[in-house]
Amino acid sequence: MIDLSKILITLGIILLVVGLFIRFVGKLPGDIFIKKGNVSFYFPIVTCIIISILLSLIFSLFGRK
Repeated sequence: MIDLSKILITLGIILLVVGLFIRFVGKLPGDIFIKKGNVSFYFPIVTCIIISILLSLIFSLFGRK
C-alpha cells in the first residue's frame, strides 16, 4: 500500500509541475524560436532542461528505500 501512495504523490507532483510549465513554455530565456518567411522553428531547450532537473529530483526523492 505504501508503493501506491508514493506513486500517487509522484503523479500529482508531476502534473502540478507540468501545469505550471505549460504557462511559461516559450517565455523562458534561452528557448529557441526562429521564424523565416513561412517556416518557423521552436525548441524549448531551457524548459526541457528545467523539467529534466525537477523530474530527476522528484524521482530520486521517491526512489530511495
